[in-house]
Amino acid sequence: MVFYVERSGIQWFFKITSSNGNTLAHSENYHNHADAVSAAQLIINQAGGASIVG
Repeated sequence: MVFYVERSGIQWFFKITSSNGNTLAHSENYHNHADAVSAAQLIINQAGGASIVG
């Protein structure tokens, strides 16, 4: 998986892509680049303890 931080107009978002390039998820918009990076990093740091429910 790869996280890409991109700009959309005046706001920023991140998307998560698989190894084949397909987009798996797209974040909400953030007002600045640092917030988008921080949110993506939080997911990376916490994903190891994730579980699937349902």
